[in-house]
Amino acid sequence: MSPADTGASAVIRAGAADPTSPSAPGPSTPRATAGAGADSGAGATGLHPGGPGYRRLSLALFAAGVATFALLYSTQALLPAISADLRVTPDAASWTVSGATLGLALAVLPLSALSERFGRRALMTGSLTAAALIALAVPFAPDLGTLVALRTVQGVALAGVPASAMAFLAEEVWAKALVGAVGLFVAGNSIGGMSGRIVTGWVAQLWGWRAALGAIALLAVVCTAVFRLLVPRAAHFTPAEAGPRALLRTVGGHLSDPLLRRLYAIGALFMTVFGAVYTVIGYRLADEPFGLPQGIAGSVFLIYLVGTAASATAGRLVARLGRRGALYAAVVTTAAGLLVSLADAIAWRTTRRVAGHGGLSGWRRWSRRRASRCTPPAGPWRSAAAGRRTRRCTRGPDAGRRGALPGRRRGRAPRVPRSGDGSQSTISPPGRHPCRW
Repeated sequence: MSPADTGASAVIRAGAADPTSPSAPGPSTPRATAGAGADSGAGATGLHPGGPGYRRLSLALFAAGVATFALLYSTQALLPAISADLRVTPDAASWTVSGATLGLALAVLPLSALSERFGRRALMTGSLTAAALIALAVPFAPDLGTLVALRTVQGVALAGVPASAMAFLAEEVWAKALVGAVGLFVAGNSIGGMSGRIVTGWVAQLWGWRAALGAIALLAVVCTAVFRLLVPRAAHFTPAEAGPRALLRTVGGHLSDPLLRRLYAIGALFMTVFGAVYTVIGYRLADEPFGLPQGIAGSVFLIYLVGTAASATAGRLVARLGRRGALYAAVVTTAAGLLVSLADAIAWRTTRRVAGHGGLSGWRRWSRRRASRCTPPAGPWRSAAAGRRTRRCTRGPDAGRRGALPGRRRGRAPRVPRSGDGSQSTISPPGRHPCRW
């Protein structure tokens, strides 16, 4: 049986076309047969809102999203502290972020194929467990090389979550309830990405960057345990042969679609800007004229919350200007914001981030919906499509991180305040308290 002919895939196709049509899956479909008696919360068309299976799956995927993105970007707010403690340049320290995202980008497609063979639930459980165990070792890295190596392996381990999550939800959740379940998973991604930066910033200010990474490791362990305890058994998964040839055919099919190629390029370019700005902003705020302490500088990532509220506004902008017009407006706003960010005023920088991030949030939501409609919802096609998009969006930021540090040349160490005799000192300049801002 080919991957495209699995029972779960057939049901997804029918449900996606019209959940209320006569062709929608009924008790006689392969999916209903496979899922009979497997979960009390599953009906003829999957898990329903209000049922224990639906709640457990949604909360489990929420915990998985928090753990994944808290770990993935856990060092981004700590880069100035890592540079100072390990005596490395900002470019070198940024590899602790780039290594993790690069590992995820390289592994997400192969792991999406493995999820077709061994199951989404098993792969996600293994990925989260491996990533959490590696996270416990990361704070004890003796040097930058070891730290980057551990972070890269951690990124590879984390790739199993985005490679499997969407396909897992599509197979197990009732078609009409799928949007809510996916939304909760995306919310977990957002909260994880934000908390992984903010929590580390404040913990690092009090106890150092190693303690901050230890705190995120404990958070990941808790989230992994929650996922393992709550996630229900898959009732509608059918193993499929998804070897290298099938994977290459899938990727080739996506790349042959002009619309998907444009969406991949847009995602890569926007994430390049997004990742580069968030990587260098810690150095910018810790340096003069701001001189902010670690915790306050890390709190700039609260801007993540703006994207949620701004998505509705961006949707109205799309209705008014059209998708192409809204995209152009977002690009112009982001470019103007980057120019404004050169000013030495936090208010200007905050305004720029609010406008740019809000404009792009609505476009990304439309892009996800359009890509899902253009992607054949068969077994490896579905998981590989998610993997392809994840790879583009995580590889993009690496292109802009290294060498993008403002006012710093490659190979140049971060500026350290000097004492009166010209020697380097870690003491704050006269007249400035280290926590004054």
